[in-house]
Amino acid sequence: MTARIELWTSESLEPSTKAMIQRTRQLDDVAHLAVLPDAHAANDVCVGTAMATRSLIYPSAVGGDIGCGMLALAFDADADALSDGQRAGRILRKLAERIPASRRSRRTKLSFPDDLTPSLSHDQLNAIAHSDGSLQLGTLGSGNHFVELQSDEDDRLWLMLHTGSRAIGQAVRSHHLAHCEPGQLPHLDANSEAGRAYLHDAAWAGRFARANRHAIAQQVIDILSDTLNTRAIESTRIECDHNHVRRESHFDVWLYVHRKGAISAEAGSSGVVPGSMGTLSYHVRGLGHPPSLKSGAHGAGRRFSRAQARTRFTSADLKHQMRRVWFDPRQSSNLRDEAPHAYKDVRSVMTAQLDLVQITRTLRPLLVYKGNR
Repeated sequence: MTARIELWTSESLEPSTKAMIQRTRQLDDVAHLAVLPDAHAANDVCVGTAMATRSLIYPSAVGGDIGCGMLALAFDADADALSDGQRAGRILRKLAERIPASRRSRRTKLSFPDDLTPSLSHDQLNAIAHSDGSLQLGTLGSGNHFVELQSDEDDRLWLMLHTGSRAIGQAVRSHHLAHCEPGQLPHLDANSEAGRAYLHDAAWAGRFARANRHAIAQQVIDILSDTLNTRAIESTRIECDHNHVRRESHFDVWLYVHRKGAISAEAGSSGVVPGSMGTLSYHVRGLGHPPSLKSGAHGAGRRFSRAQARTRFTSADLKHQMRRVWFDPRQSSNLRDEAPHAYKDVRSVMTAQLDLVQITRTLRPLLVYKGNR
């Protein structure tokens, strides 16, 4: 039985995206599919979708970066503290020193928080968590993961951070895909031992992703304290993630909601919607719109694939698009696939989801750090 589908689009969908959406809505047990305005084709299931099932779990509808999400935090400083190029350069250097992109450049291990002792469903996963996990904790990753310093409408300095569960989430997905039932897309029965094991491990990976963001945020707090003599205002902290599966009540029934590149937008909930580096970002409040499975867009969404962006944009193009934002120009060649114009217009994305979220704050980028590859 074909699932009910609801769409919020900011522009025409690519044929590959349309085809993937149609395949997804025809999967066994899918009851409802919400396509958000940042939707674009990815592996197996589009980024920018929320999918509800009755009893089957689809790991590919969550993705490998389980728990990937956002953290935002204000500081007691004005944004003009970053108007000085030498000061911005010192901050970028310290970020590169203290926040490695991967475990390969890790100098010291971080200890797990007390509530994150590895307790996964299989000895192999626990071994990965103990070995790679301690090295991955506090690492940013590459791609569209970033540390960004921003200014709000009142010229207050903000941090926006995007990263996830690193190799841990990938290991959890790979392990459980090997135990899935075959079909149009591999799946698990949520009520089976294998299904319960995936849900348990995915929840742990989500907690790891949150701890990873906390560890990186603390480094940023320490750097800005040393460099700008400013402190974080903890009461302003906003956190959300956009890759998860949760059991939720919708349409008066309990469903398993898979969000892949989509935030929960329960009525009154706080969220973060980043643009591309070099463009505006937003803090939002959820409106709890039922047809969207109470979900919202997680960002601008890609207009061009990474391969297309590397072909289309030169280092000079990237520098021009980033001309008002401090970043490390030595990374221009590596970051061409992250050029602002490789993404959709985030303002159009926000307009397309006016019934899903309310904008509470608009932020412009001042400084962007992305890890070396």
